[in-house]
Amino acid sequence: MKVYRGLEHYDKVKNAVVTTGTYDGVHLGHETIIKHLKKIAKKNNGETVVLTFHPHPRMVLQEKSDIKLLGTIEERINLLKDAGVDHLIILPFTKEFSRISSLEFVRDVLVNKIGTKKLVIGYDHHFGRNREGSFEHLKEFGPMYGFEVEEIPAIDVKDVNISSTKIRVALAKGDLITAKEYLGRNYSITGIVIAGDKIGRLIGFPTANIKIKESIKLIPEIGVYAVNIFHKNSKYKGMLNIGYRPTIGHQNGISIEVHIFDFSNNLYEEELKIEFISRIRKEKQFKDVNQLKGQLERDLTNCKKILRA
Repeated sequence: MKVYRGLEHYDKVKNAVVTTGTYDGVHLGHETIIKHLKKIAKKNNGETVVLTFHPHPRMVLQEKSDIKLLGTIEERINLLKDAGVDHLIILPFTKEFSRISSLEFVRDVLVNKIGTKKLVIGYDHHFGRNREGSFEHLKEFGPMYGFEVEEIPAIDVKDVNISSTKIRVALAKGDLITAKEYLGRNYSITGIVIAGDKIGRLIGFPTANIKIKESIKLIPEIGVYAVNIFHKNSKYKGMLNIGYRPTIGHQNGISIEVHIFDFSNNLYEEELKIEFISRIRKEKQFKDVNQLKGQLERDLTNCKKILRA
């Protein structure tokens, strides 16, 4: 997949079959659109082009927005590459860009810059200034500028439309089942191991303290989770705590700590990918460290049982 960070680096391709959107999380709904995109491109001897935006429009248009995203831009790139997209254009989203009309977006971006021959969009897709553009506008503009447009019907999972927003809501509640059902995979985060206070080591549960690489990344609900850990080319199993460590105390807000089973190597400054499998329990405050240790031992047994299954 060729990646272009801006339209100035892109050269028109033959029979461009295009779709556009934020593609946060690249969930099953997005993947259905991409599969259709690839099918059309193959039939017409064309190439697939995904036009996406960075940063997320809400982060630009709503200055006080506290939106957290399902994926970083690098994760989005990797997922779209895995989906088999030929060309990915990452368009910088600015307030100036947000003011262009739907007609200007179609004429200047989709047609003149990208050379769109076929446009595929998801159900209820809107674009242009104040989201004024719609499927009806595109059907009107298509004959004017020489491209065809096709809308993918609503994609349902148990009668609920898949959307990035609904996945964010599920993860904020610790609902990994719904998130996985919509994403088509387990949710994951990536971070760097930083130095901690080593209290876990003193009670027999050494942990790697994780610093998330990008602050916009959504962190699931506070609690204890069974997880898979990926380091370089190796996969491990473990349990992870997201929270304030009320029994021990933590001065810097929420911490993310993972205990890797049967592992003793030094991971400081190393990058880990954490894949969430199951939420075990809420975070609790215990009377003392011994009571905490007893709970961690029960958590360990529970997590190993879940991860074996």
